[in-house]
Amino acid sequence: MLRRLYDWCIEAADKKYATWILGGVSFAESSFFPVPPDVMLIPMSLARPDKAYHYAFVCTLTSVAGGVLGYLIGSLLYDSVGQWVIQLYGYGDKVEAFREMYRQYGAWIILLKGLTPIPYKLVTISSGFVGYNFFWFVMLSLLTRGARFYLAAFLLHRYGAQAREVIEKRLGLWTAIGAAALVGGFLIVYGVF
Repeated sequence: MLRRLYDWCIEAADKKYATWILGGVSFAESSFFPVPPDVMLIPMSLARPDKAYHYAFVCTLTSVAGGVLGYLIGSLLYDSVGQWVIQLYGYGDKVEAFREMYRQYGAWIILLKGLTPIPYKLVTISSGFVGYNFFWFVMLSLLTRGARFYLAAFLLHRYGAQAREVIEKRLGLWTAIGAAALVGGFLIVYGVF
C-alpha cells in the first residue's frame, strides 16, 4: 500500500490536478486535517525536481491560507468548531496553559511550531482563540511555513536524484522515520518529553 501511494504521487507529479491536490492537503492540514503536505510534496518534488520550488510556493501560500481559516475558527468559532477540533486531537487540557504561553511568547511559538512536526493547526486555532495580532500571525506564518517548505524544496531540487534512489531503495525505513518524527511531535505536545 505504501509503495502504491508513493508511486501514485510520483506519477501524479506530471498531472495538472496534482498541484491542486497538494494545495488542498496543505490548506486543510493548517486548520483541521491530520496529514501534512509532505506526503505529497516530497514524492512530487522527487519526480520533478525542476518544480520543487513551485511546489514549495504552493504549499506556503495554501498553508498560510489554511492557517487563516484555523485562526478564524479559533477567533470566531472556538466555542463550537474550534473546541471540537482541539478535543478531537486531545489537546483540550492544554489550551489554557498554551493560551498563557501565547501571551508571553506568541511570536516564538508561531516560529518554532511552524517548523516542527507538531501539528500546525494547534498554533492557528490557538492564535485566533487568544486574539494574537492577525497581521503578525500571517507574517510569521509566511516566514515559518515558507522556510520549512523552501528548505525541503532546496534539498529535493539539489539532491533529488540521489535522494530518490535512497528513498526508493528503503521506502519503508524512510516512512518509519517520518512517522516517528510526526509521533514525536504529538508526544511533545502531550508533554511526554
